[in-house]
Amino acid sequence: MTDSYDLTRVHMVGIGGSGMSGLARILASRGGVVTGSDVKESTPVEILRTMGVKIAVGHAAENVELAGEKPTVVVTSFAAIPQDNPELVGAREAGIPVIRRSDLLAELMEGHQQVLLAGTHGKTSTTSMTVSAMQQAGLDPSFAIGGQLNRAGTNAHGGTGNAFVAEADESDASLLRYSPEVAVITNIEPDHLDFFHNAEAYYQVFDDFADRIVPGGHLVVCLEDEHAAQAGKRALDRGINVLGYGSAQAAAQYPEIPLAAEVVEEQVSVIGMQVRARVTLPGGKSKELSYELQIPGHHMVLNSLASLIAGGLAGGDLDDLAVGLSDFTGVRRRFEYRGTEHEVRVFDDYAHHPTEVTAVLGAARQKVEAEGKGARVIACFQPHLYSRTMEFDKEFAAALALADAAVVLDIYGAREQPVEGITSRIITDKMPEEMKVIFEPDFSEAAQDVVSLVRPGDVVLTIGAGSVTMLAAEILDELKALND
Repeated sequence: MTDSYDLTRVHMVGIGGSGMSGLARILASRGGVVTGSDVKESTPVEILRTMGVKIAVGHAAENVELAGEKPTVVVTSFAAIPQDNPELVGAREAGIPVIRRSDLLAELMEGHQQVLLAGTHGKTSTTSMTVSAMQQAGLDPSFAIGGQLNRAGTNAHGGTGNAFVAEADESDASLLRYSPEVAVITNIEPDHLDFFHNAEAYYQVFDDFADRIVPGGHLVVCLEDEHAAQAGKRALDRGINVLGYGSAQAAAQYPEIPLAAEVVEEQVSVIGMQVRARVTLPGGKSKELSYELQIPGHHMVLNSLASLIAGGLAGGDLDDLAVGLSDFTGVRRRFEYRGTEHEVRVFDDYAHHPTEVTAVLGAARQKVEAEGKGARVIACFQPHLYSRTMEFDKEFAAALALADAAVVLDIYGAREQPVEGITSRIITDKMPEEMKVIFEPDFSEAAQDVVSLVRPGDVVLTIGAGSVTMLAAEILDELKALND
């Protein structure tokens, strides 16, 4: 059980962040007194102010009393906010409980049917798909996700239904704060080793997460991912209800795990980016469904299966859920279409792990090959974190080799300090010699570098979790200038 906190007056440090702002909206919609602070003005901050939330720009100890009295709890994102933040220091000195965002989310989900999506990759996309599908099925779930739904334009909502759908973040083991009725694991691949230190500890946190499932609940695992499937097998041995999804070939490797959804066929559209999926749901009454996904890639088809199963377990009608999947237009920065200029299509993606980069470039490759017009895939990649870049330099090089050409920016350190002698050259030096690769340490030159590589018909992808997202617009501007 999680600790219980008094949410009468909540102050949120870093309230403009994607996760924090969403929870603030849910709190405000429930009638709570919410205040907060952030380092800058932003759209989320402006939206929260329209809901009556008082927000200070800049951090100061006195901000905690923006409501006119001390808050009953202060919320922070431990990864983003340093512990010497004056508001956190002041709160602790005053005896005010300081909790993590995950603690607040656990409190908000209390009393709801918790549908939680976990995994190294695909959490945001799968959570978002599940929300869209369940909304179409009339369930009106509450939700909190790490990205903004394109159609809804929001990342959180306090619904009228019984279900609460959320991402379960493993990066700091915060997923162990929750008690899911439905828990999905999309895949497991060692990451965040700065926190876990070794792969074994990383695998263990998913086993511990499965043990958080309430009696009678279900664990849903992707059978095409070895580590997720193995976690499912171990959970079965501990008496947990487990369901699997994936291809028939993958299911045959794990006959002990009941197959809940199977991919039968995928067809890539030659117009647009759609993928038509045909799937079967064996169960007691076998059922076949067809639907069209607006975002390409086999990984997205697998994510849609997870959403079908989770939505079905939450009480949604499968046909309605499938319609919701067809209507799902994606999440900001997940293969997000940014525009076309000079017959070059530009997309932006948040991928920052080699497996994610492989998936997004593979999806783009699948698309241009289906079109059959000789278009190429051009990657503009910015590595995220020195630790991750050093850990996976060979894997990043292999993933980027799926593109026809690449511009590689220097490392976006985020919360990490630079490491002497380490640059993105440790990736580019390992890429194929015959491939056109530009290592570009000067961010201001990157857009021009990309434009120097493209020709009409090509697909460009800006990829990474840092500032590289800003380059999509700059690349489009550079391309437009070619026509002027």
